[in-house]
Amino acid sequence: MKKWIKRIFLIIVLLLIFIVLCILSLNLWVTLHAKKDIVDSSQELSQDYDCILILGAGLNNGKPSPMLTDRLNKGISLYKEGKAPKILMSGDHGSEYYNEVKVMKQYAMDAGVPSSDIFMDHAGFSTYESMWRAKNVFSVSKPIIVTQRYHLYRATYIAQKSGLNCTGIPSDGYPYGGKPKRLIREFLARCKDVITSAVESPPSYKGDKIPITGDGNETNDLDFNKKYKMLHRINYEAFFMLVTGIEPVRVSPPTGF
Repeated sequence: MKKWIKRIFLIIVLLLIFIVLCILSLNLWVTLHAKKDIVDSSQELSQDYDCILILGAGLNNGKPSPMLTDRLNKGISLYKEGKAPKILMSGDHGSEYYNEVKVMKQYAMDAGVPSSDIFMDHAGFSTYESMWRAKNVFSVSKPIIVTQRYHLYRATYIAQKSGLNCTGIPSDGYPYGGKPKRLIREFLARCKDVITSAVESPPSYKGDKIPITGDGNETNDLDFNKKYKMLHRINYEAFFMLVTGIEPVRVSPPTGF
């Protein structure tokens, strides 16, 4: 009996070691693969990119979180330096009451960026979906990806695997809170997205083509109040499609990384 207990314990230990090694190996793979397409300074960037892709990072009381503020400031700075003619804001617009990309666009407009040069991806619910939609919905081919360094490796890796000729640049401003939890989540997310990128999983929402070379006002929100008065009983998917013009491909709003 004791021998069986020891064997089971040994198997469990070996299995845990194997899982840890897999996680570490996949993280190393993502980091090394993405590192070659990451720069530290805007001076290392050329001026032939088609857009600056700013990834969402959440809102605090209706305003950009500290992380998102730093991403926006970096992206706006790159735009004003002439590194790309357009900005693509990719984030969460999962309900009538939470519209991250609208806040992001308004922030850039307040900083002097013309509305026509700012596109909003209302269905950038995850890093993978942001990259997939950048290429397949907005016809982006060569973006500058803006996010914090810890996240930049995964974002750049996914973009590479999606067929984008990308360059990533970090937007770290100061030490953010919750670092241990954030790093653990990122370690696991890298493993998930290695698999997601390999199988080319479809995004939560697809949609018609909106070329990044066009007018960013095409992605502006419709007036919620006017549209909502026309509706009596409407489900989430129909409302989302009415507001954003994006055709949903699954019933429930997506969650996760």
